[in-house]
Amino acid sequence: MNTNSSLIYQVGQRMMAGFDGPYLDEAFIQLIKKWKIGNVILFAWNITGKEQLRELCRDIQKLVQEETGRPAFIAIDQEGGAVSRLPGDATRIPGAMAIAATGNPDNAYAAGRMTAEELLALGVNFNLAPVLDVNSNDANPVIGVRSYGEKPETVIQYALPMMRGLDAGGVLSCAKHFPGHGDTSVDSHLALPTVDKSVDELWENELVPFQAAAKAGIPAVMSSHILFPKLDAKQPATLSRSILTDLLRKEMGYEGLIMTDCMEMKAIQHTVGTVQGTVDAIKAGADMVLISHTASVAEASAIAIREALEAGEIDAAEWEQSLARISALKDNYLDRPVPDYAIVGCESNMEANFKLLQETLTPIRVPGGKFPELGDNPYFLGCPAFRATMVSNRDDDPFSFPVYMAEKLGGTALVSSSDPAAEEIAELVKQASQASCIVVGTYNGHLYKGQLELVNSLAAGSAPVVAVALRNPYDLRHLNPTVWSLAAYEYTDQVFDAVANVLQGKAAATGKPTVTVLSE
Repeated sequence: MNTNSSLIYQVGQRMMAGFDGPYLDEAFIQLIKKWKIGNVILFAWNITGKEQLRELCRDIQKLVQEETGRPAFIAIDQEGGAVSRLPGDATRIPGAMAIAATGNPDNAYAAGRMTAEELLALGVNFNLAPVLDVNSNDANPVIGVRSYGEKPETVIQYALPMMRGLDAGGVLSCAKHFPGHGDTSVDSHLALPTVDKSVDELWENELVPFQAAAKAGIPAVMSSHILFPKLDAKQPATLSRSILTDLLRKEMGYEGLIMTDCMEMKAIQHTVGTVQGTVDAIKAGADMVLISHTASVAEASAIAIREALEAGEIDAAEWEQSLARISALKDNYLDRPVPDYAIVGCESNMEANFKLLQETLTPIRVPGGKFPELGDNPYFLGCPAFRATMVSNRDDDPFSFPVYMAEKLGGTALVSSSDPAAEEIAELVKQASQASCIVVGTYNGHLYKGQLELVNSLAAGSAPVVAVALRNPYDLRHLNPTVWSLAAYEYTDQVFDAVANVLQGKAAATGKPTVTVLSE
């Protein structure tokens, strides 16, 4: 193998790329064949069902092994809850904040292990979880329920068992988004956020879980595309040598894999640019760069990285160290025993998961100590799920809380817009005027305030009103005190079933919030 050819293989090991659709397309196949990309990321749009996912992972491994001589990391964002890529015929665990609401860290371990076993049985060997961000900013549009809570101690208490569960199930875990995405009010998928905290403040909050994870030996850490001026006045974390090498690698003593968040996110794409950004990230200390969507961009990045290496712009010793880290992790994880495929979505996993999900439901305000009876004419209101953040699955889903609940429990469904204005609110209140009980599902209502105005307007009537927060529990903060409120953390059919049990009196809501919802 000549040196030029060898460099192509090396560059490919240091990249992770993705593609659209449920099958390998020609552009991506040619990318692997020509540029020897050694690692692949999958999203919801790559997945239609568990059998299809297993076949796709087999196809990916066959292609990558033939072209590179090494197995591929196949990664996925299976955090649980709001960020779930697995299909409905696999087990989808609750999200971080929901699991923390159970008050039992053993649940995080069990959820991590169950997820890992199903992922590995499907062919996925790298889970981009847990989230170690401390959600200290309730206006955060991208983290929210993806965080275990608003205190670093809570994050550590649940994230480390999740990490251990994933490892016990044979899958790599990844702490994200270093050095912390919890105190942003901007989605880095759309623009470049800034966290202007002092170094001492960061060490008291954001960095605490990452230091704990580094000490616990988490296999991978993902960098964030966020500017931390007190750590580096010019470069976001992903491109900052001060943050990735001086802070994470040297000061915090982290010895595992450092990978970037997607380099096609607008925070990079609209500033330094994706291609130059991949080179700069490697210079900063990233071992692996992630290009999630576009084969032509991945190709251009591979060329740029190779040219920078040949020109001596990338430290040769660090290059070899990164290759060694990647190789060691592949040796450690990619020959582990694969569970029987029958475990995926099996009855025992589904039952255990639904029991866990039921435990996550969190009462926030319950006047009189119990939820009202639905009566003979309940009304269910709310908007369909929409893309609250770019990390969500690509398309808005017409699947609707009010329609699902009315079909399940009887009654009438009224579907609202995501941010209803006064005229729409007045019409919905009028239509629900004869209800025996009104149940409203909110979805990021703390950011789309028309939803909260709808709840409060309904509460002015005679029927009891129950508000169910189907993403961030902060929605429930500004509601009329007469409104019964329940935090459910995710917008899925399985959580709707759990909520129905509470409304019918078949189950109690026992969760405790790990973020401040109501002031004392």
